[in-house]
Amino acid sequence: MHVSVMPAEVLEYLAVKPEGVYIDASAGLGGHTALIAERLTTGKVIANDRDPKSLEMARTATAAYGEKIRFHHGRFGELDEALREAGYAAADGLLADLGVSRYQLTEPERGFTFLSDGPLDMRMDQTTGITAADLVNHTAEKALADLIYQWGEERRARKVARAIVRARPIRSTLHLAGVVEQAVPRTGKLHPATKTFMALRMAVNEEPGELDRLLAIGPELLAPGGRLVMISFMSIDDRKVKERFRDLGREGRATVLTKHPRQPGEEEIRRNPASRSAKLRALEKSYQQSAISYQPNPAHERG
Repeated sequence: MHVSVMPAEVLEYLAVKPEGVYIDASAGLGGHTALIAERLTTGKVIANDRDPKSLEMARTATAAYGEKIRFHHGRFGELDEALREAGYAAADGLLADLGVSRYQLTEPERGFTFLSDGPLDMRMDQTTGITAADLVNHTAEKALADLIYQWGEERRARKVARAIVRARPIRSTLHLAGVVEQAVPRTGKLHPATKTFMALRMAVNEEPGELDRLLAIGPELLAPGGRLVMISFMSIDDRKVKERFRDLGREGRATVLTKHPRQPGEEEIRRNPASRSAKLRALEKSYQQSAISYQPNPAHERG
């Protein structure tokens, strides 16, 4: 069952207007999209996702809202196109949930999980791009170690990369998990392959660059007074969001609505343990017309 993260907080900070235009930048299975659509009369919500399978499931799940929802298959950097195609110049709110959906994590054929065997895919959009198998079997050892260290924050990345290279060809998710576990045995509750899988997923889907593009384009798409709400699950992502929001606030281009990130309450965590690490930040665009520019911090760029 799909459970949307922090639904009450999302609605609080989006402050949905019945006639407003909203973008759900990562619609997933449509949970947040439905929450927004339910509060619209003449308004519209643009449900965007880079995963066509998820988008099709969202379309089915939200069919009751009819013309209130317009679906768009694309990346964060294509949200301006989604807004333009829907016939709007600006949005009253933009929501981005940066988490991976439970559907993607639990379907073996998607290759995100090591709880059951499957192909080493990990692509959000399985119609394009390189797979995790391409990365683990063809990336040079040092580059692979750097990737696992930088994006997975895995301190034992060199040992992991060395083991992967020696075990090539890596054939499946369980094969990779086993290789990693032999190289760096379990020391706590976390499976030894968790950080490696996370790093590979981020690299396959170019997630750091996609987040940079979203932080650049998101404020630009808002009308004056529009709200930008972002939910992150990893410290590396939350740090980027925090710094971008802080800069916009200092420049007077937006008002940061969350001095500290909002996090799920105990009851939500009990009902939906996956929400535990969620952090929500929000801002409101100022009522001035000057363009918002953004240059990502070079330290955040993937080498």
